[in-house]
Formats: sequence, structure tokens, C-alpha cells
Amino acid sequence: MSQGATSFLHPERPPRILIVGDIILDRYQHGSTSRISPEAPIVVLAATREERLLGGCGNVAANLAALGADVRCVAVVGQDEGAARVRDLLAQSGVNTGDIITDASRPTITKTRLVAHNQQLLRIDEERRDPLDDAVERAVLERLEPLIGESDVIVVSDYAKGTLTERVLDRLCRAENRPRVLVDPKGKDYARYRGAHLLTPNRMEAEVASGVSLDGADGIREAALSLCKQVDLEAALITLGDKGMYCATADGKQEWSIPALARSVYDVTGAGDTVIAVLAFALANGADLEQSMRLATAAAGVVVQRFGVYAVTPAEIERALSDTQQTTAKVVDRDELLDRVAAERHNGRKVVFTNGCFDVLHMGHLEYLQEARGLGDVLVVAINDDASTRRLKGDARPVNRQEDRAALLAGFECVSFVTTFSEDTPLDLIEAVSPDVLVKGADWQDKGVVGSEWVESHGGRVVLARMKDGYSTTNTLKRQDAGGDPEGEQH
Repeated sequence: MSQGATSFLHPERPPRILIVGDIILDRYQHGSTSRISPEAPIVVLAATREERLLGGCGNVAANLAALGADVRCVAVVGQDEGAARVRDLLAQSGVNTGDIITDASRPTITKTRLVAHNQQLLRIDEERRDPLDDAVERAVLERLEPLIGESDVIVVSDYAKGTLTERVLDRLCRAENRPRVLVDPKGKDYARYRGAHLLTPNRMEAEVASGVSLDGADGIREAALSLCKQVDLEAALITLGDKGMYCATADGKQEWSIPALARSVYDVTGAGDTVIAVLAFALANGADLEQSMRLATAAAGVVVQRFGVYAVTPAEIERALSDTQQTTAKVVDRDELLDRVAAERHNGRKVVFTNGCFDVLHMGHLEYLQEARGLGDVLVVAINDDASTRRLKGDARPVNRQEDRAALLAGFECVSFVTTFSEDTPLDLIEAVSPDVLVKGADWQDKGVVGSEWVESHGGRVVLARMKDGYSTTNTLKRQDAGGDPEGEQH
């Protein structure tokens, strides 16, 4: 991410963004569990505190307000205590509440989660899912009329709770004077969003709506292009959880795969809301799709480290991008690697080298790399590119593309540099680097370590590092295929 891209987080004027959809009150009842009820075989939650947060399009609105947008939010609430709390939370977030419409016949959508030790025990939903009645629908349309033409971007946040009727979607997605329309979709029939510019389904939603399996990169691309065709989109963006996100334009000429940032995932609640909010904010400020995706990925990486929904700020996104820049700087081509290694040697540092496919990272890899780093000052990790991995492992591999594998490895603190090689063996690269220490796994003892003769003849040494018992990419993929580990534990 270039320094210039962060300028889209600081526009000269706040972008005007209209959000329309289902607004939700997220209620968290926190407590502890230490006993079973004598009345039934269920745990007893000893409640200690309650928390209420904005969900659905309300969370999108709060995220956009935290970014600095001029937000208008059109949504429907009931005539109840939940509605008052929603309005209070919107006002506290800096969102105008004048566009919230009351429907006395419906409850304010509320999701109550019972939480102990930061784990959800139960969720209770209070809602009606049927479409708005005619009078409330007319009120929504009347409220939208002056706002559509004034907006730089429209965000449609669909949670299938009845707000987004056919007439409302027709006005939002197909009106002549509409700006760019981004949709966070729901359900199987995406034709109802025809006329929108960008859809942001998650992996499961895209698979169901497109009818295409998203097992590999080809399937993801096919699904995205299928959605573009179905809905007449400018582009389709599929969020892939810990695999990041993928986007393809309708003509198939441009596509981007942005890996997720290396983060400890604590709670994914609201991550999709954050993604579409940051996309809308960046696009409204003139960013292109790739720049917007990278900003959204950084923001999602911040949110998943927190429990519950959370509105990320520009400063937090910039800090995440700064961390990413440091990581990305570790991924180098061969020429740059040799320059960097020469500089490290000039400063008297010992260079350690290891190589492999590193396709599906696991704890065994981390311990192996940490041990390798302990043998010197600089650890170079060379990975097989996608083509050489296929030659070695078969057509089903790699599971992760070389760009993603390199980025994930660079996220390890113990790794200094990551580079790729296209040959079947790294011999040429080893001879070019001429490491002080060449490291391979102990399972290579009887296979012969490529490059060992060169390293030893130039005063270096070869070390066979121990491998953590029970960890290997093959075993990891077997557990995945079996739906759990060999003992039946489900992850």
C-alpha cells in the first residue's frame, strides 16, 4: 500500500454516503457459568453486565461516521424501547437520526446474545421478516427521494428482514440519477439487485447464489464473473474470511486477490459491515477498486481482533497498513534479495536459508522457522512458485497462491526475507545467496539436501531441524477432508 493510498482516508470534504437497509440492535448479556441448572440440563449464566451496539446497516453507518463520512441512514424501527436505544446509539456515533422511520406494527430487530468467557452460549432474535406494508414502504421511498441525488455512494445493507422491498430496491439500484451502488446481499436470488454496481457476498453466499463451487482460485473467479453476468454488475467482490478477498470486473479484464492480514481472529461479527463501509468511503473519495480493497482488508483485520461489532477509525487503518508495509517489504525478488543479503553481510550478520512450498501453514512450520532463525541473524525463506509446486505436489496444489504464501510467511517475526523460485530445486538460488547455514527438516536426512555440497564447500553448514510431531501439510489437508482431526475433534 503506497503512502498515496492513505490519502483516501483524509478527503478534502466528507463524502456523502446514503445507507439503506435493515437496522439491528445487538444486545450482549455478559456473565459467567459455573453450574448446571437443577431445573434442566442447561448451564446457568450469572449475568454481570449488558451491552447494546448497532448492528446491520446501523453498524455500517457507525463505521462510516467513524471514518468521517457525512452519513444518512434510512431504516425502519418499531415503536418500542429498542427503537429509542437505536436512535441514541446512532446519535452517539454521529449519524443523523432524522431518516429513521417508525413502524408500530413491527418490533425493532434485536439480537440478544448470551455470552460467558467471551463465548456465545445462545442467541435470541426478535424480528419480523415479511416485507414492509404499503404505507411504511411509501414513507421509505419518500425519504429516499431527495437523498439519492445528493449522495456520492449508496450502500444497500440487506439482512432479509423486510426493509428492502422490490420497490425500494428498484429505486435504489435502477434509478437514472443514482450514484454508484454497493450491495451487501442476502438470499439466493441476486437478480433483485440488478442495476447495482458492486456486490460483496461472502464465500458461502457467493457459492449459493452463483451455483459454483469456490474450492479453488478458478472456482472463485468463475463465481464472481457469474454474479456479474446475473446482476449486470460493474464488479463482484467476494470476501473469503482468512483468505482475504477477491474481486473481478464484469469484462474479466481486471481481477484482484488481496490476502487477509496476518491477525489473531477473535470475533468475525460485523467484519462484513466494516468491509463495505470502507469500500464505500474509499470509492466515494476517488480510490480505485484495488486501493479500496486493500484499505477494507486492513480495516477488517482490525475488527476481527475485537469482540462484537466495532467502528474502525482512519488512524487504526493507517497503523494496520504500516504494519503491512513492513511485512510486504520482506517479500523480494531474486535481485533485491541478493542486494539485501549483501548489505546484511556487510554489517556482519549471519545468513540462514531454508526453502519449501509452505502451502498450508501450521504450528509445525512456525516452530521450524523459529528454530532456523535461532541459527543466525537473518532468515531467508525461498518458496516454490505455483507452477513448480504443481509439478512437485500434483494438480490439486498449491492450496494457496504464491503471493498469499509469501505474505503469510513474511508476517512471521522470525522471517527476514521471502522470495520465490520457479525451478524444481533451489540450487541456483542457494549458490547465489551462499548462506552461512542451510536448514531443512530432519525428514530430509536420507533424501539428500539440495545445495549442501555448495554450502559446506564455502565454509557454511547444513542443519536438519526437528519437525513438530503430528504436524504436516498432508495431515492438515487430511483433517480438513475428514471434517476434523483423526480423533474426531471438529475445528
